[in-house]
Amino acid sequence: MSTLQVLAFIAYGAFLLGAIKQIDLAHFAKNKNQQHLIFGTAASLFVLWLFKAGIYEGLDVHFLGLSVLTLMLGFRNAIIASFIALLGAHTIGYGAWENFGVNALLGTILPIGITYLFYMLSFHRIPRQLFVYIFVCAFFPAALSIALKTLALGTFYYAEGVYSWDIVFDNYILLVPLLVFPEALLNGMAITILVIYQPTWVYTFHDKFYLDN
Repeated sequence: MSTLQVLAFIAYGAFLLGAIKQIDLAHFAKNKNQQHLIFGTAASLFVLWLFKAGIYEGLDVHFLGLSVLTLMLGFRNAIIASFIALLGAHTIGYGAWENFGVNALLGTILPIGITYLFYMLSFHRIPRQLFVYIFVCAFFPAALSIALKTLALGTFYYAEGVYSWDIVFDNYILLVPLLVFPEALLNGMAITILVIYQPTWVYTFHDKFYLDN
């Protein structure tokens, strides 16, 4: 493993351990609803990530779905659910195991962090309304997340000397404009359906803040 791969693995491990340490295992064992949400969303991500396309190994494009996951579960549980999904995906050949830390850090922690940052800023700085929640907390973070994830991962492969910049740019980064709107639309539509029909599944949504104001 290269230095960047080791550093990414250590950084991701710190995030994952920090999330796990905050879980009340006794409460989690008794809370069937929370179990179903975490494992159900992890299974959904696993299936979503199987639908990927790309010419070069590692330079694959697929929907992330992590903005809606973060809003549903919160920061810590989103990290755990995405870890389960990524572990399952790597088990069946999603990516090379030596890149697990890189894929986890850039492909899950980065989008989850961006979404939660948007959520926190909007909650405290912007009037709380349903459309603000949908667009500022789900739509825009999803678009930004897939753009930054693609740029960061492409830069990693170039920095590691795996591919030349021409290959990275022409076969990966150039696709960013084609990815941002579908990713934003997917997350925006998903969170809209959830807050209308299953608001109790969405950890960050509360009627008293977004509907009763």
